[in-house]
Amino acid sequence: QVHLVESGGGLVQAGGSLRLSCAASGSIFSDASMAWYRQAPGKQRELVAAITSGGRANYADSVKGRFTISRDNAKNTVYVQMNSLKPEDTAVYYCNAKGVVPMPYDYWGQGTQVTVSS
Repeated sequence: QVHLVESGGGLVQAGGSLRLSCAASGSIFSDASMAWYRQAPGKQRELVAAITSGGRANYADSVKGRFTISRDNAKNTVYVQMNSLKPEDTAVYYCNAKGVVPMPYDYWGQGTQVTVSS
């Protein structure tokens, strides 16, 4: 069983920055594609950023140029640096791990709240 634990959320003013961390237990991390999703009240969960096991990243258009996803395989941790935050970034942010070795898996963290005040 893999556990994902997010941290780093909080309240920040518009224009500010936060860095979210997601620590993974278990042995799958280096092979997993990792991602951050978010869900605002009344809205569907959406992909924010993802990074493959090889380090290739992709981003939602709404966060390109403001957010940066990274991973540290030695620490089994994935990060997202969020700069120039906007009120519309307010949401619960979830960490996700997907892979196929040794068998297909799809794990989620419990989420961390990010609130951006105007």
